[in-house]
This record gives sequence, structure tokens and C-alpha cells, in this order.
Amino acid sequence: MKKRDRYLTGILLVLIGIIIGTLMAYYQQQNSVNDQAEVDVTEVKHSDRPIFSDEQLAKIDDRFLFKQISERVKPTVVYIEASVPFSGRRMPDDEIHNDEDGFWGDMIPKRAQTVGSGVIISSDGYILTNNHVIDGAVDDQIEVTLNDKRTFKGRIVGQDPTTDLAVLKIGAKNLPVVTIGNSDKVDVGEWVLAIGNPFRLRSTVTAGIVSALSRDVQIINDRMRVESFIQTDAAINKGNSGGALVNTGGELIGVNTAIASQSGNYQGYGFAVPSNLAAKVAEDLIEYGKVRRALLGVTIRSVNAATAKELQMDEIRGVQITGVSPNGAAEKAQLQADDVVLSIDGEKVSESNQLQQKVAVKHPGDIVELQIYRDGKVFTQNVELGMLESTEELASYSRQEEPEQGNGAEQKQAVQFATFEMGFRVMAVRSAPGSSIFNLIISDIRSGSPIADTGLREGFRILKVQNQKVEDLESLQDILGEITQKNELVSFTVETRNGRQKTVTFQP
Repeated sequence: MKKRDRYLTGILLVLIGIIIGTLMAYYQQQNSVNDQAEVDVTEVKHSDRPIFSDEQLAKIDDRFLFKQISERVKPTVVYIEASVPFSGRRMPDDEIHNDEDGFWGDMIPKRAQTVGSGVIISSDGYILTNNHVIDGAVDDQIEVTLNDKRTFKGRIVGQDPTTDLAVLKIGAKNLPVVTIGNSDKVDVGEWVLAIGNPFRLRSTVTAGIVSALSRDVQIINDRMRVESFIQTDAAINKGNSGGALVNTGGELIGVNTAIASQSGNYQGYGFAVPSNLAAKVAEDLIEYGKVRRALLGVTIRSVNAATAKELQMDEIRGVQITGVSPNGAAEKAQLQADDVVLSIDGEKVSESNQLQQKVAVKHPGDIVELQIYRDGKVFTQNVELGMLESTEELASYSRQEEPEQGNGAEQKQAVQFATFEMGFRVMAVRSAPGSSIFNLIISDIRSGSPIADTGLREGFRILKVQNQKVEDLESLQDILGEITQKNELVSFTVETRNGRQKTVTFQP
């Protein structure tokens, strides 16, 4: 083949290859365009049928019950507004708005609106709430708004400052009612929901767990207070007071009452009155208009390491009886000072406020079974509870001792009171019948006094002043009198309500 023909053949083959390559690229491009066209017309299918039903999810985790619980309980929680005088009472921590300002505010007594929550406990309109939500409310100035937005005037049925609970009544029928659970069965770590109206945000639901039980945080300003709160980390804010704390069964286990906060808003912990105590208080207020408080007739404190060692106990447990009321329920049952209550009706007690709360849910005349430790032995003793007749009967000490034989002189009363210029009042309670030693308990602290901001609280027991042991009112009066004359710093060593000791120093 000639050289020229070979060149022409090569050029022809190259041209043929280019043509074939171009055709292949063209067909590939067409196929790509066709694929895109198919995507554009793809049908997206929708379905109302979930992969898992609510019932199946509920078996997986209690948190999947929150939806059903909210739907069931929200209709039983109400929103409360009360008009109260702006002066003459300590404002609660719930949201407040002034009603009158300016010229007319100077001419007309100022009022404020307190807001809170409540829980419907009967279909005919009885509502459980916190006392501080409605305390001091002007007549006919309590407004209750239901979850369905109906509004009614609320009437105060009764109030109990010692538990910060109150009952209202509205004129309505066939209302949804909350189911009250057994707060004694509540365990730390279980899921709970808090339902209320924080910051006027109606029917708000928050979730958390039970963080602790039997908390005494000393927020109720009453010498007869009963504090054994359920602690929760479910968010509770201003306006939640009186709302519901419910478990995963949708049962009311507590009435939300307070928060632990430095800012006034939620910072991690809230506190609720246990439902067993709340229910008992509500029943008494509805039936009698006041609370009929059962009384054991003792002064008590939690057992600590020092007490357990002193009483030769094998472990730190129970609540020590430090004084017995003459002719009271405990004395009639032959209980003594230094007895340790280990349980009541089979339920163990380890804190003084825990025992106090378990007695407070009982009725006067009820018989309780106490397990008692005494001198190394444990036995059970039945006690018929008495009834608290007045708020001065902190330990039911009311009668005088019999005169001493031979001299006709009267012994000191088993309970005495003294008021001191520093701004506090002390109740002296005889530690045992016939004893010359008294337990000195701070029973009242005057607001604005030198002692008010020191960290001392009502219910604290005074052990030492200026490192000197005090066991009666006379020695306390003598020491404080010397301090006042010398204008010295004063040092108190006290035992708190939970049995701990601390020392407080201040300038009187």
C-alpha cells in the first residue's frame, strides 16, 4: 500500500473514533436527563398511622405517658387571681402587679394582684391551693379561671398557715376532679409533672423527677409549721404555687408550694406539700373550717452521730424524744425523754419533720403504733393521739407542776416564755418531768430586729451563748444582760430543726 493511502486510512479511523465517542457521550447525556425527569415526578406518600402507638411507647418508657397525663390533669388545674392590700402583709413570691398608682393611688388604699394556681378536688367546686396565694384577699376579689376559660368568684372556705394550704369554693357543678394519690408511696427518682400557671402562662406543663423527700426548708412563717416537702427538679416558677405535682399514673402526689432560688425564678429545685397531708388539711377545712391537728405531746429532734453514741445505739436512726408533755398522749402511753421513735405504723422515720408530718396526717383520737428504742431494747407501743387546742401548745405543755412537798412553793411551769430586746422570743420546755433542765427553743423572731438577719430561725434550740451552756431562761437572761451592758458581739450555738449544730455571731 502506498504511503499516501496509509495516511488517509489512519485519518479515517481517527474520524470514525471521534464520531463514535461523540455519539456515546450524547446518549449518556440523554440518559442523565431522563433520570432527572423521573425524580421530578416521584410521588411522596403521607400516613397518619405512626410506627409505634402511644400504648406501645408507654411500655418502652414512662416519659411517653406525659402526653396522656397532661390531657387528663390539665382540666383539673385552675388559675387564681386575688386582690390583696399592698401593705400590712408580706407579699408572697408569686407575680404581683400594682392596681393603683399616682394621685388616686395616694387617695385609695393600694392593692396588688397575686396570682397562682389551684387544683379541683371535688366536682361541686372545692379547690385546693396555697394559703399565701389568697391570704389577706379582699372580699369578693378572688377570681378563679378554669381550663375551659370559664371564670368564677372564689370564696375562702378555710386557711391553714402551718402547712401553707387553703381551700376555695366556686359556684360550679360537674367539674373535672384530680385523683389524689398516696404520697407515702413516692420514691426518689420517679418521673413527675408540675402543672400550673407560671408568669400567667396558663396550663403550663413541666417534667422532672423526684429529687428528695421530707425536705424542711423553713419557708413557712409559722411556729407550728409542718414542712416535709417533696423536692423535684421539674421547673416551678412564680404562679405555680397551688398547682399540681402528679406522677406517671396521673395522680396528685403534691401541691407545688415553693422554689429554691437566689433570683426568684427557677434554678433547679421546687418543693411540694405531700398529697396525704394536703388531703387531710383540705378535708378538715371543708368539714370544720379549721384544721384539727393530732398531737403526740412531745418535743423531738433528729438523731445524729453524737446522740446515737450517747444513747448507745448501734446505728444512727430515728427521732429522739427530748421532752414529754404532762398529761399528754405520749405520757399516757408511758413514753419518756430520750426514747427514740424508730417507726410509726410500720413506716421508718429518720428526721424530726418526717415524724411531725406523719402525725399531722392523722386525726385526734387515732391510735398509732410506735416502734421505740430505749436503753438498748426495741419495743412497740400504741399511742392514742390527742388534739392541739391552741398555737401556744407547741408541745402541749399547759399545766403547772404540783408544789414541792414541805415548803408550799410552786415549781417552775413545765413550759415558759420570755421575750428579749434583741428581737426574739424563747420557749423553755422542761426536758423531763421534775427535771431542772429546760430545752430553750426560739419561738418567734421579730422582723427587722438585730437577730432577724443572722441565720437564726424559729424552732432552733439554743445550746450555748458565748460558749456557756444554757439550760434555763434565767441563765440565758443573765448572759444576754451582761452582753447588752458591755455592747459585745454575741455568739449563739444552736441546734437546727434537722439536728445539726451551728454557731452564729453578730452585733446586737
